[in-house]
Amino acid sequence: MTMDVDEQITFKTLLFFFIPLGLSASLVTISHVIINSTLARAENSEFIIASYAIAMSIFVFTERTAVLMRQTCSALVRDRQSFQQMYAVAIYVILFLFFVSSLVAYTPAGNWLISATFGIDADMAWQVKHIYQVLIFVTIFSAVRCLFHGIIISNRKTKWLTIGMVIRLAIMYGLSLYFISTGTITGRTGAVIFLAGMMVECLMSLWEGRKIVKTLPGEIPGSIRKKKQIFSFYTPLVLSSFFTVMIGPSINIFLGKTESIELSIASYAVALSITQLVTSFFSYTHQIVLNFFQINADKVIKFSFVIGILPALMLGIFSYTDIGPFFMEHVMGLNERMVTATIQCTKIFMMFVVIFPFLDFFNGLLMLMNQTRFMIVSQTTNLLTTVVVLLLTISYFTHWNGRIGALAQSVGMLFELGVIVVFFVLNKSEWTKQAKQKLKNVFLSA
Repeated sequence: MTMDVDEQITFKTLLFFFIPLGLSASLVTISHVIINSTLARAENSEFIIASYAIAMSIFVFTERTAVLMRQTCSALVRDRQSFQQMYAVAIYVILFLFFVSSLVAYTPAGNWLISATFGIDADMAWQVKHIYQVLIFVTIFSAVRCLFHGIIISNRKTKWLTIGMVIRLAIMYGLSLYFISTGTITGRTGAVIFLAGMMVECLMSLWEGRKIVKTLPGEIPGSIRKKKQIFSFYTPLVLSSFFTVMIGPSINIFLGKTESIELSIASYAVALSITQLVTSFFSYTHQIVLNFFQINADKVIKFSFVIGILPALMLGIFSYTDIGPFFMEHVMGLNERMVTATIQCTKIFMMFVVIFPFLDFFNGLLMLMNQTRFMIVSQTTNLLTTVVVLLLTISYFTHWNGRIGALAQSVGMLFELGVIVVFFVLNKSEWTKQAKQKLKNVFLSA
């Protein structure tokens, strides 16, 4: 693998590719803010938000597997033959996800798993399971959506991701207003809003993606021919993401041991949704790397590091000025107790947003090098570090409540980035040497 300059890439080109991706990702997070804002208006809001947060932490296990088809398809599919192989893999994945999810949602084993894992009482466990029964179908539509997102992204039609998300957001907001006006808000309300939005976005992606597939060449020499080739890229991503998605449930488990359980879980969930809103716009940096690094590495490095400083600036303004409390009280409808606890969490999440864009950049390099197997190491490091921090803080600082989760997640990500940087420093391949030299040249010229 070499770095060849085949076409002139400008910052304008990168912006036109990246901004629609960033907008669509931000709208995803806004949709979760809409859900939390809706649930915050329920009579027993802390209980309902906490139940929904736990159901979502289970949902992330299966949904993450579906989302990774986006990166896999974007990186590997270049013609109709490779798409057919990718499509077959997607069918296998969807069937597997539906089977596993159904075991949790519709069997007695699910009751035991939820209660025992999260240490919650029977009432909350029933609420969580009731919510998750709807979220199963969100996973299925998400898998189809991400399959065609990969095609759309690799063909640089990223505006369609934004269009799909705008329509999804409109549907979700309309449903939110309906539920608020009728006053019939339960934990399942959030899942229903989520499902309706995902169905609409899936249909939009399917419509545009199928049109693009028809324009692809039938067969390109050297492209993917076997499902085995796809699984060799995809499986390490899934295995590594398994450790990542365990972080959310692990944090919720430990938050269940704090002094104010419902406040801890609810404030952490809201703070995380706000943090993800800030970072979401920059969560496609790896796609910039995948699609442009070998064309013009210098431009990609400069672009990635310039936009990388923006999340910290945005969350800093939110957390350390009156903007944050005003937004949470008047837009999200949180009470004073929740506002105070959530702001305490977002201040700690500052570490998270500083690290995140650069971690995504280096993960893009790993995918480009077909070194997805190393992500198992880096994300295992993240999980282990997170658990260690949780153990220490819950032993000595139970009164920190939701802040424990924010600190553990931030430190875990710091260690994940550190492991990847060490990998690049020690890797001796010719391509890595070129990449390191490009990075060095950019920093020296800055």
